[in-house]
Amino acid sequence: MTQSERRIFLIGYLLDENPNYRKIEIPPDEEEQKKLFRALVNVRDAKPIGETFLKIQDEYLKTEIKEKGVTDYRTAERFENGIYLWQGDITTLKCDAVVNAANSALLGCFHPNHGCIDNQIHFYSGVQLRLECESIMRKRLSPEPTGSATLTKAYNLPCKYVIHTVGPIIRGKVSKEDETLLSSCYTSCLGLAEKNGIESVAFCCISTGEFCFPNELAAKTAVEAVNNFKKKSGSKIEVIFNVFKDYDRRIYEKLLQKNRTA
Repeated sequence: MTQSERRIFLIGYLLDENPNYRKIEIPPDEEEQKKLFRALVNVRDAKPIGETFLKIQDEYLKTEIKEKGVTDYRTAERFENGIYLWQGDITTLKCDAVVNAANSALLGCFHPNHGCIDNQIHFYSGVQLRLECESIMRKRLSPEPTGSATLTKAYNLPCKYVIHTVGPIIRGKVSKEDETLLSSCYTSCLGLAEKNGIESVAFCCISTGEFCFPNELAAKTAVEAVNNFKKKSGSKIEVIFNVFKDYDRRIYEKLLQKNRTA
C-alpha cells in the first residue's frame, strides 16, 4: 500500500467504527486528510482496535516519521556533563527515551490537531500509547501526581520509551512550590530512567506553553535539577534538552555556556 492508500484506509476505519462519523466524507486533499486522520485519533477513546488497523497504522506512522527525518541525539550540540541541546521535533529524535509533558489523566491530548507536545507524542506513537496509559491509570484509580513520572513504550517513535510527567500549571505568580514541583519532574524522570537502564533522555520544555511557566525560570530550574541529580547520584545518563523555538534555544545556550565556564 502507498501512504495515501494507508491513510484512506485508516480514516475509513475510524469513521466506520463511530456511527456519529459515518456521514463524514474523506477530503481529496492530502493535507486535509492528514488533519482528519490526526483529529480522529486525537478524540478516540482508549478502547480495543483491530490488528489490521494497528499493522497499517504502524507502517503509516513509521513512514511519516522517516520522511520528516530522524536525528540521532549524538549529532546534537554537546556540552559538559553529558548534556546536549537540540532544536527540533521531539517525535523525530532517536534516543532511549523522550519526556512527554502530560496532563494528570495521562491519556494524551483529546483536542483535535492541538499543537501541544502531548498531542504530538501520542499521535506519532500510535493509538497503542493511549491504550497502555489507560491500562496504567485504570489500575491506579487516581490522577498522575504533579512532579512524578511514568514509563511506557514508545511504539512507532524512533526512541524506545516515553516518560510521562505532569508539570505545575501556573496561575499568576510562580511560587517556590511550583519551582520545586518542576524540579521534581526532571529528577523523577531521571530516577525512573536510571532504574530502568535508560542511558539517554530527551526533555521537552516542561510546563512552558500551555501550562504558563515562564520560559527562562523553567530552563534555569531544568538545568539545575539535571546537574544536581547527576552530581548527587553519579549518573552517567546523557540528557538532551529539546527545544522547538529559537527563543528557548537562546535561553538554554546561555545557561549551558555559563555552566561550562562555572
